[in-house]
Amino acid sequence: MFISPAMQIEKGWIDYNGHLNMAYYNVLFDRAGEDAFEKIGLGAEYARTRALTSYSAEVHVCYVRELHFGHSVTATFQLLDHDEKRMRFYQELRHVDGWLAATCEQLSLHVDMSGPRVVPFPPDILANLERVQANHASLRPPVRAGRAIAIKRKAPE
Repeated sequence: MFISPAMQIEKGWIDYNGHLNMAYYNVLFDRAGEDAFEKIGLGAEYARTRALTSYSAEVHVCYVRELHFGHSVTATFQLLDHDEKRMRFYQELRHVDGWLAATCEQLSLHVDMSGPRVVPFPPDILANLERVQANHASLRPPVRAGRAIAIKRKAPE
């Protein structure tokens, strides 16, 4: 599993409730994801030299515990699935003390920037994804992955 370097919560990210604004959880997940993408071969250099990149198609964030200015966090990246044009991955944002702050599950599309249009991964990137997914297959499936947003109702008596 990929684990990001430590990231600091910035003062400007704190909202009027005194904690990290929800948008900046996504910034942290994105920064950590970029690090993982780079290691897979899908980073900034890939986009610049091949005019191929990834776009987020769907993102599901669960906010578990508040973060505050001065906190330091890391994020994991676990590849759950992929096919010739898409990746599904899961991330956890953890305070450096170990407690869970948020989770993120995402579906990402591989895109030719000249379209833009969704296209298959090149063979070398597909091989990297297959290698990473094989390594990540030994990890426990995340409990929070695959969740749907719903309001649970009690059955009428």
